[in-house]
Amino acid sequence: MAQSMKQMTQDFVKLERFNKGNFKRWQKKVHFILTTLKVVYVLTTPKQEIVEDETTIQACRRRKWDHDDYLCKGHILNAMTDELFDIYHNMESAGALWTALEAKYLSKNAGAKKFVVSHFLDFKMTDHKLVVDQIHEIQYIISQVHQQGVNLDDTVIIPSIIDKLLPSWKGFRKSLKYKKDEMSLEDLIQTL
Repeated sequence: MAQSMKQMTQDFVKLERFNKGNFKRWQKKVHFILTTLKVVYVLTTPKQEIVEDETTIQACRRRKWDHDDYLCKGHILNAMTDELFDIYHNMESAGALWTALEAKYLSKNAGAKKFVVSHFLDFKMTDHKLVVDQIHEIQYIISQVHQQGVNLDDTVIIPSIIDKLLPSWKGFRKSLKYKKDEMSLEDLIQTL
């Protein structure tokens, strides 16, 4: 157990610090680490208030929550640039911090969704680059589209990619377009 915690701490140090870009990717990485550390629950579980007739079990649970909240908040703040740390370090809890970050940076992603979809739609293959490199580029753009939470399925993606093929591939493009067998994205990429 101690060895795995040590490894997790080393991996956490390697995590790229959030600097206002790629929030969703950063958020997923931090959420994974917090889940592994078993403190992620404090992001959605409210703190229990002290009650007059508090039992020992209730007091222990409250102290555990306080401890886990402190660790969770510390790990989130540690995964941010110093500039963002200075802005957010005074948040009252990890949950409040997480909610504030989502409110600020997920709303900014609305423009990012439009940008990546536009980038996908505008992409055209050229004779100046290797086809393999351009296929990797379109795969990256598609992954960005999905990462932004835009659901494009293969029935939209495949014809779009076929339309983006080089003009000199007109005959091949036509044969792919009218192929009777249903084709997955992976099949298309292998074919190309």
